[in-house]
Amino acid sequence: MTRRKDGGVGVSPTKHRTLLGAVVALVVVLSGAIYAGAAAGHGRGPRTDSALAVATAPDAAPAPTGVWVGTWGTSPAGGEPGTETTGMAGRTVRNVVHTSVGGTSARVTLSNLYGTRPLTITHATLAVAAGEDGPAVTPGTLRRITFGGAGTVTVPPGGQTVSDAVPLAVPHDSDIVVSTYSPTSSGPVTYHPHARQTSYVADGEYTADETGAAYTGTTAYWRYLTALDVLSTEAAGTIVALGDSITDGVTSTANADRRWPDVLADRLRATVRSGVVNAGISGNRVLADDPRRGASGLNRFERDVLDRTNVKVVVIDLGINDILRNPRLADPDAVVAGLRTLADRAHAHGIKVVGATLTPFRGHGGYSKARDEIRQRINEAIREGGVYDAVVDFDKALRDPYDPRSFRPEYDSGDHLHPSDLGYQKMAETLNLEDIKT
Repeated sequence: MTRRKDGGVGVSPTKHRTLLGAVVALVVVLSGAIYAGAAAGHGRGPRTDSALAVATAPDAAPAPTGVWVGTWGTSPAGGEPGTETTGMAGRTVRNVVHTSVGGTSARVTLSNLYGTRPLTITHATLAVAAGEDGPAVTPGTLRRITFGGAGTVTVPPGGQTVSDAVPLAVPHDSDIVVSTYSPTSSGPVTYHPHARQTSYVADGEYTADETGAAYTGTTAYWRYLTALDVLSTEAAGTIVALGDSITDGVTSTANADRRWPDVLADRLRATVRSGVVNAGISGNRVLADDPRRGASGLNRFERDVLDRTNVKVVVIDLGINDILRNPRLADPDAVVAGLRTLADRAHAHGIKVVGATLTPFRGHGGYSKARDEIRQRINEAIREGGVYDAVVDFDKALRDPYDPRSFRPEYDSGDHLHPSDLGYQKMAETLNLEDIKT
């Protein structure tokens, strides 16, 4: 579905509901072949037939064209509290995610990074969502997901798996639902806690349910699902936004897609052909791991940036939590050195790096003049060059010109650390599109 963003702060470009309806109505299979997309380490169990029919293409269907890009993604942040014993055993998880670009086929990545036992998925489906929020899907778009040709997959603890390609016309700027069922517990459920998007849960196996009636449970988390890629002719590559809660969009309006990477995707659609993946984790730091907030930027960079599909550019907005969560004063030179290391690792893989200055936080509970001086020193190093290929000055864009240690009031969510919807919009508008062309 195409989400409405009118009538509030941070209005995005006009949505193409008419086009979306036409695209969904003309969903066709472009190839009878199953595209290879399985990552190393996914298991293959016996084929499990689903109740839904999988569409097949004529033998004369043309070979698929385009390139694989990331249209959506999230970073696993930890094991979900309270799931250590039963996990999601006997329940169907229906994750709702929002696309940045469209394509003719899709594939998903499922993670058991924080599980302590194997994760067995016996049924999985993908579909275009229907309506304005909710678990229902657009009739005729439901597709069974397979893994190496099988309907069942087992993901070892600490591992992940990539599905086969699913022939489906995936519209850009739309919601997609991915449903998974596991009959047994894998221990702690690998999840992303600050989705700002409502997803759903059903008791029992309901992956093929189009109506959504069985999905009586709601959740503010994304579970297991960490990536949605599409075979696209409208995008040439992927841009990853690596950051903390500001990139995660924790104060943005829920179910409205107003995080700054969402607004950036809206801007890019008219000019720069790129998918956008949000790799923000609330509380994330450059240098230090946190058992409740995931691995540090340094330790998750390979997983969340380098291993993503067809990444051309990474935008890095990290460092504020190294200042706020350090019981002593952070070492600005160490933070800058960490950021430089991230850039060097990206360059080694041919990825361009755009880095952000750190935004003000006067009025927040963690504020002190000494901590703000650390922020200023980090920002000076970023602006002087030598860290990134290009700089986006989020600090300058959001700060109050009469009180530069604070947000401009209209850009403040109210907690004096995270932007409002209008502030997130301003961040996306501040990025120079020439700097992030893929």
